[in-house]
Amino acid sequence: MSEQNHLYLVDGSAYIFRAYHRLPPLTNPEGTPVGAVYGYTTMLWKLADELNKADGPTHLAVVLDKSSHSFRNEIYDQYKANRPPPPEDLRPQFPLIRDATRAFSLPLIEEDNVEADDMIASYTKAAQRAGWKVTIVSSDKDLMQLIEPKDDSAVDMLDTMKNARIGREGVVEKFGVGPELVGDMLSLMGDSVDNIPGVKGIGPKTASKLLLEYGDLERVLTAAPEMKKSKMRENLIEFAEDARLSRVLVTLKEDCPLPMELDDFKLGDIPPDPLAAFLNEHGFSSLLRKLGAEPTAPKEGDSGDTAEAGQGTTAPLPPKMPDIDRSQYACVTDAETLDQWITRAHETGYVAFDTETTSLNAMLAELVGFSMAVAPNEACYVPLAHGGTDLLAEKPEQVPMDVALTKLKPLLEDDSILKIGQNIKYDINVLARHGIAIAPVDDTMVMSFALDAGRTQISGGHGMDELARQHLGHECISYKSLTGTGKSQIGFGEVPLDKATEYAAEDADVTLRLWKLLKPRLSAEGGTRIYETVDRPTIAVLGQMEQHGIHVDREVLARLSGEFAAEMQRLESEVHEIAGEEFALGSPKQLGEILFGKMGLKGGKKGKSGQYSTDVTVLEKLAREGQPIASKVLDWRQMSKLKSTYTDALQADINPGTGRVHTSYSLTGAQTGRLSSTDPNLQNIPIRTDMGRQIRFAFTAEPGNVLLAADYSQIELRLAAHMADVDTLKTAFANGEDIHNRTAQELFGEVTRETRGRAKTINFAILYGISRWGLAGRLEVDPDEAQAMIDTYFERFPGINRYISETLMQAKDKGYTETLFGRKTHFPRINAKNQAERQGAERAAINAPIQGTSADIIKRAMARMTPALREAGLDEVRMLLQVHDELVFELPEGDVEAASAIIRDVMANAAEPAVKLSVPLGVDIGTGSSWGEAH
Repeated sequence: MSEQNHLYLVDGSAYIFRAYHRLPPLTNPEGTPVGAVYGYTTMLWKLADELNKADGPTHLAVVLDKSSHSFRNEIYDQYKANRPPPPEDLRPQFPLIRDATRAFSLPLIEEDNVEADDMIASYTKAAQRAGWKVTIVSSDKDLMQLIEPKDDSAVDMLDTMKNARIGREGVVEKFGVGPELVGDMLSLMGDSVDNIPGVKGIGPKTASKLLLEYGDLERVLTAAPEMKKSKMRENLIEFAEDARLSRVLVTLKEDCPLPMELDDFKLGDIPPDPLAAFLNEHGFSSLLRKLGAEPTAPKEGDSGDTAEAGQGTTAPLPPKMPDIDRSQYACVTDAETLDQWITRAHETGYVAFDTETTSLNAMLAELVGFSMAVAPNEACYVPLAHGGTDLLAEKPEQVPMDVALTKLKPLLEDDSILKIGQNIKYDINVLARHGIAIAPVDDTMVMSFALDAGRTQISGGHGMDELARQHLGHECISYKSLTGTGKSQIGFGEVPLDKATEYAAEDADVTLRLWKLLKPRLSAEGGTRIYETVDRPTIAVLGQMEQHGIHVDREVLARLSGEFAAEMQRLESEVHEIAGEEFALGSPKQLGEILFGKMGLKGGKKGKSGQYSTDVTVLEKLAREGQPIASKVLDWRQMSKLKSTYTDALQADINPGTGRVHTSYSLTGAQTGRLSSTDPNLQNIPIRTDMGRQIRFAFTAEPGNVLLAADYSQIELRLAAHMADVDTLKTAFANGEDIHNRTAQELFGEVTRETRGRAKTINFAILYGISRWGLAGRLEVDPDEAQAMIDTYFERFPGINRYISETLMQAKDKGYTETLFGRKTHFPRINAKNQAERQGAERAAINAPIQGTSADIIKRAMARMTPALREAGLDEVRMLLQVHDELVFELPEGDVEAASAIIRDVMANAAEPAVKLSVPLGVDIGTGSSWGEAH
């Protein structure tokens, strides 16, 4: 222990809510909710253990809020008015948390009419006066006002979630000002969580800039009338009294009467008996054993289940599972045994299911076998087409495919049996070609995405092998280890049955285990809403769309390939003429030597390989400087990409059986929740150039049908207006105005083709967190001019600035952002020391709630679309494609009018009733014989 007294003050209220959201809603043997109690107890234990090993405290106390009312409510009756009441299952846990603190024999401080922060401030000042050091165990920004770097009576903070000490430098890094100005800063920017008004339109960057320039809040308000004319100046004058009120509200009371003396906080050994009694009472068995005690036998009539064993009456903890034992897997080769497994699935009520096939393309894959699991290590593989492709090869005994599928169909289509898969959309599509419609389903890949999108620990994605390593500590058998690679690779049907059984049954077993682990986390971590109302319903919809595919005219693609080839040849000749010699235009090395070696153009930089860089940024810079060779090379590269990636490749992607192209959609491919498209990627077909737009004309309707394209109009800007509460933009959208015209008028005072174009760029760039340098590059202006545009934008639309600031603060504090529907996107690098990593995470975090909400809305529309069309008698309308904010349908010509009304209505109201938007969602609809005509 240190010779100097060192007081640790634990912000217990923050611990409670962290604990509540961290664990499932457990119950103790009496049926009382104790999830938050268990979390609080483990966190307090961990703190004590870690501090004991370090140069820990000599004195410690836990401080709690006694009630939700304090003297601040008498000053301002709207203080914390926006805070929802505690969840129903948390309320009965508050007294138990007090019991937990006392069970540790720790001092507990809670007083009427003041907040825990005030008691912490008062004890901090008392300890400083006594010459003690103080550490506040919290990450609350309000408490950062107390940090002082004095040597003998220093005050710092300890964020146990990040295991980080916060001193003066940390406050300056977070806010841009020191602890002595944090209260002034909070008064300027306000706090939506505590309903502190602040000054409208001022976020943390502006607040810190003003304070560093003028000194403190009162000096800022006094100087406001002399500032240059701007919306910020107007707001500082108009909302000055709000700022002064805010200053009173955020000021910590440092002179509260102290109910206990500092010496009463002296730490000693924790008496084991009170703690053991508390842990035993609530069924915290593992903590009891950690204390060196054993749980007592249950009373007569008790089940003997404990909260930690997950046997409460609410959401249980995942059960313990035995290690994976592949030797227990069964190979099913006769119909009778298959019947037994199907019966087991009916008895269990769920079954993990997986198919083995000949291809990753579900629309071309032939079924080789399937696997099922009904419990850990209780899994089987049913081979259907093993024995190789040679007609003379000996086939092992196996269930005939028609017999197996006939027996399997009732199980997979039974509404009372849940089918669990990992990327089950693939299996849905494979078996749909055999006349089997799998439903209902759960998907562990999609669950993982709903819970952990963006987390670094799943950087390998949400695939089964990675999830098995992450959550089960298990290394799955690799496919390549069985089939080989290259010329010697064999099909899965040629793999010996014993090896095939281990591999296939393991897939089902691991999937079931992942489901048992991930399913309880959904409710515990707030993922149920997004999974159940947005993502899971989309799985079957996407399967239907992939099965439908879209007709592509091979002749149009061939013609375009020829035109692109001719244009490439023309551009190549012109480049050679400018260069004065022929060279391989597709060779970056040769191009670099021509541009920077022979022609001597400025800006050439050699990389580690010793050759000049000729990437798109280099060429675009040369083009802006008026070098025609650079412009022609860029055009040539675009033609080359259009030809190779689209017009040539799409011809090879046409399914020989259907004559259509069947893309594959991923629900987990984009961090924000947007759908992504592969094999082929139909979402990146360029539409900004005339040549790129021509490709869409190759996507055509069948005879007698038309294609209908329904596109959300500027949905992300509309969502920004709602989420940032920008009255100007909301009014413009409500009145049907051209939003880019309105922005141009606000920013530049006039609407011309040039100002509208700039306004459009700025509107979207701001939502992606663009920097002054990024905007300067897009608009081809210098960074200072770009910054002036950004400043003006924020002055005219202060709600956007506030939204960005609050979003970044949430991301930095919580590590994630949320959409309006509760989708969490995690940003583990948001507080990185590396500036490039941190700024990249910040830009992504600003846009994620808006882009993610847009993605959630269109998925909700997709899930509702087919039922709405069927109810209207429009059974022949088929949804084929989803491209960002657009849906493409194929339908009979005579159904266009009726279908358009249904489609527009479903899309426009897709957010409701879960979310009521304050702006209308506009939907543009076009039709034609091709996608190009319809869009």
